[in-house]
Amino acid sequence: MAKYRNPADRPLSPHLQIYRFTMTMMMSIAHRISGAVLYFGTFLLAWWLIAAASSERYFNEVNGFFGSNIGRFILLGYSWALIHHMLGGMRHLLWDTGAGFEKKTLDILAWGTLIGSVLLTILVWFLAYWARGHL
Repeated sequence: MAKYRNPADRPLSPHLQIYRFTMTMMMSIAHRISGAVLYFGTFLLAWWLIAAASSERYFNEVNGFFGSNIGRFILLGYSWALIHHMLGGMRHLLWDTGAGFEKKTLDILAWGTLIGSVLLTILVWFLAYWARGHL
């Protein structure tokens, strides 16, 4: 007959209080968050397109919102999420080939995703302001 084990004798699953946060863990979390941000940001893009198709007055109202400080902050976050998610996807595509799983390479790719997304977002916004003649 099988020996019955006391529930306290079972090993417990690890949880967040035991894990040491690593850069790859943080980038995994950021990749999921950026995906959610893109999901909701797409509604804002649809709102803008619907306003463009509706009337000039409504389009000007929506454009006014996106031109405000709050609207620009939202667009900045949306553009960062888009770029960050794209770079994270490229990192995952590299992993799909079986490459990049060495500890040092994992950290380099994680930091590259973070730093690259911030720098590319700044570059995109700089070029947008420069093209509109605001610099």
